[in-house]
Amino acid sequence: MNIIVCIKQVPDTTEIKIDPVKGTLIREGVPSIMNPDDKGGLELALRLKDQFGANVTVVSMGPPQADVIMREAFAMGADRAILLSDRKFAGSDTLATSYAIAGLCRSLDYDLIIAGRQAIDGDTAQVGPEMAEHLGLPQVSYVCDAKVMDNGHLIVHKENEDSVQVLEVEGKCLLTVLASAFEPRYMTVGGIIEAYNKEVEVWGADKIDYDQSRLGLGGSPTKVFQSFPKAMKAPGEVHEVSEEEAVELIVNKLKEKHII
Repeated sequence: MNIIVCIKQVPDTTEIKIDPVKGTLIREGVPSIMNPDDKGGLELALRLKDQFGANVTVVSMGPPQADVIMREAFAMGADRAILLSDRKFAGSDTLATSYAIAGLCRSLDYDLIIAGRQAIDGDTAQVGPEMAEHLGLPQVSYVCDAKVMDNGHLIVHKENEDSVQVLEVEGKCLLTVLASAFEPRYMTVGGIIEAYNKEVEVWGADKIDYDQSRLGLGGSPTKVFQSFPKAMKAPGEVHEVSEEEAVELIVNKLKEKHII
């Protein structure tokens, strides 16, 4: 069984800061980590490896410094790591990103592709499903459990808003998983040492037969006009008044907001 896991390097922060002039993320001074949902996907792949002897390949697209998370994946137990890194990929939106990574996956031998549900620096949850469409694969999103049956089919638990749906998938497919469902294992000391003795393969845009017009900024139909952080709510007010006065205060506030 050959499994591809898609991972991404993201800023390690929940308070994204925006450059007020450029409208872009401020990444300076913010450490980077492996995206949590992607790490959950890697853990699922490694559990399948432990059970069935699968071969796990991690793939990512980004600048050369993404080498760090590739070696983290090695230390956790991945067998191969491929980084797509080329200036031609710069400025890619989710569509161009999914096209590029799908092209890489198409050139590899795989039985299953696993991706995180979404990245914490974008929260679009689009790349995984778009890859499945590029590759013509069935897809299951919001996966909270997956098992391989004796006949080779996958039994997948998909989390919905108020229920869990159980699906049986036959043949190759793509799963997007939740970080909360798969607690990632710790890296071992031996794994960390071995990780820096292994090769992270770096592939450029010319390595794969791409339609160059669909890469990078030129292949990205999404145009961001403005980015801004979520506004903070104003502090509340505490009034120690009688019931009648409380009713009057509430009514006046509702009138101020033109609710009544």
